[in-house]
Amino acid sequence: MPPSDAIAKALARAAEGLPNHEDRPEQLAMAEAVGLAIEQHRHLVVQAGTGTGKSLAYLVPALALGERVVVSTATKALQDQLAGRDLPQLSRSLGVRFTFAILKGRSNYVCLQRVAELTGEGPQAEQMQLGEAGPSPQAGLGPLGREVLRLVAWASGKNKPSGGKKPTGDHNAVSGDRAELAWEPSEAAWAQVSTGWRECPGASQCPSGGECFAEAARRQAGEADVVVVNTHLYATSLSIKEAELLPPHDLVVFDEAHELEDIVSAAFGFDLSQARLVALARSARALVVNASVASDMEDSATLLGGALRPHRDLALVRPIDEDVARALGLVRERASRLLEELRKTGRASDGGPEPRRTRAQKAVSHLIDDVSEILELPESHIAWVEGPENAPVLRVAPIDVGGALTERLWKGEGAPTAVLASATIPPRLGARLGLAPGSYDELDVGSPFSYHDQALLYCPVHLPDPRATNFEAAMHEELVALIEASQGRALALFTSWRAMQAAAEVVRMRIPWKIYTQSDLPKPKLVAEFTADEHSCLFATMGFWQGVDVPGPSLSLVTIDRIPFPRPDDPLLRARRAALGARAFELIDVPRAATLLAQGVGRLVRSREDRGVVAVLDRRLGKAAYRWHLVHALPPMRRTRSRADVEAFFASFRPGAASP
Repeated sequence: MPPSDAIAKALARAAEGLPNHEDRPEQLAMAEAVGLAIEQHRHLVVQAGTGTGKSLAYLVPALALGERVVVSTATKALQDQLAGRDLPQLSRSLGVRFTFAILKGRSNYVCLQRVAELTGEGPQAEQMQLGEAGPSPQAGLGPLGREVLRLVAWASGKNKPSGGKKPTGDHNAVSGDRAELAWEPSEAAWAQVSTGWRECPGASQCPSGGECFAEAARRQAGEADVVVVNTHLYATSLSIKEAELLPPHDLVVFDEAHELEDIVSAAFGFDLSQARLVALARSARALVVNASVASDMEDSATLLGGALRPHRDLALVRPIDEDVARALGLVRERASRLLEELRKTGRASDGGPEPRRTRAQKAVSHLIDDVSEILELPESHIAWVEGPENAPVLRVAPIDVGGALTERLWKGEGAPTAVLASATIPPRLGARLGLAPGSYDELDVGSPFSYHDQALLYCPVHLPDPRATNFEAAMHEELVALIEASQGRALALFTSWRAMQAAAEVVRMRIPWKIYTQSDLPKPKLVAEFTADEHSCLFATMGFWQGVDVPGPSLSLVTIDRIPFPRPDDPLLRARRAALGARAFELIDVPRAATLLAQGVGRLVRSREDRGVVAVLDRRLGKAAYRWHLVHALPPMRRTRSRADVEAFFASFRPGAASP
């Protein structure tokens, strides 16, 4: 049987087992293109509109052709959706036996060694007594300590991983994964019970290595046919290839590929902050005989913060500012002294390496390497400062990721075939990611939805310009009117946390329906509550512009406060703009805004039965010279500038209404 026929039959079997099965020619076209890419070992860049069912379109051909595949998603939420819903359904319906696993970065799992240290005897147990000022056995538990205690109780109640083979299609319910929590812990509390790759010594050097949740996840991934990871982990595995974070694979699928460039840039870079230095110094203080070296390390954090503060939101020019260079040099010198102290002593009672000391040594070594790279910053990278005035952060990243991806991913013996898929593929994506001309194919399969009949795009051009001082109040009035027309059922998306909170505060007093905000619950539970409460509203920021799937009447209105242009003062984008010259706005800013806008708009229509309105409350979508670049990136909806049309549209599909 030709591969295309085998794929078509497998896709038909898989689709028939799904609820609300529909024939989707677009899905078949994508699946056949993925199969051809596998057969010819050619990369594929494919735009698959909302409703295509792209997860089946890449998973079915990979499994039908016997490929080991890594699916790399842009967010952990999408990762959980694949492992918790799509893959279990596929395992029941496809008729091909396969195993799958979910794998996240080490810091997403509870570290059982840290839990053991928190609940042990002697000096280690002191860490449990987290008063407001830090560790203190006499202080009693403060809010942070109580939160950590709750996490320890959760972790200690887990069934420890056995390392056995995972049943086919089974989603690991005792993985130690942060996503299993029923509440959202603070970053400070989670840091007390987790360990990142920069400090973990590895299972062979850790007393809890045999029970490690992260290692159990890696073992399961090594045995699975399909491994689901987040893209930051995949990119990190490329940047530190010797770590072997991922198992060998024939095919990699980058879902939501429009985010790949930025995620790779972040993974190939690093951050240096006061908080990182302070945490390192405090964790090392109890491990060295000469505690002054740890105190000196902590003091250097304050000096570094003072040197960085004047450079907030700016790139560091070469040669690096004298005050910053002096502070960095001092950090490196004191870190080297601290590392020497840590290496002097340190054996546990059983003669093995003391795990806290080993973690501290590794963390200090990485710090020294990072500071050295900043002081000798290559031309291919940029360093800049961002964050609040009291806690500036120095970030380093490559300006262009194409070269790194060419070297680490696209070329070389055993390089996997890559499928880059998204509902919105930005222009020139392949070139920006370093794919050589002629080495890949591009395809747009469209969408199965009839957007002209199902959706209306509304832009209230009567509102003030978003940059005007009276915009926000007018936007709130418009938002209230739209939510009243839709009778709740609204997902309101904002380009900033402050704008979301301000709108929620005003609108909550004006409408009778419940408003959920992004800060209320963990994302999966929040989306579930919003879906179940048909007339509620959900106000959220950038994390909800994609990966939110709410078919049905609970989501009938999507509002977007502003066109999501990237910040003009973003130092990394400024460096990229400088390289492009006069065409930078056209080649960077507009495509980025169009892609993100399309992702937000895509939250509305998730099935053939969905109907609703997208309201972009930014008059520039209806008036600016570049507006058609944005509009043409959106689904082909009917368009209006009249709120009366919106009200009539909503009225037309209420129970008992005549068809429009």
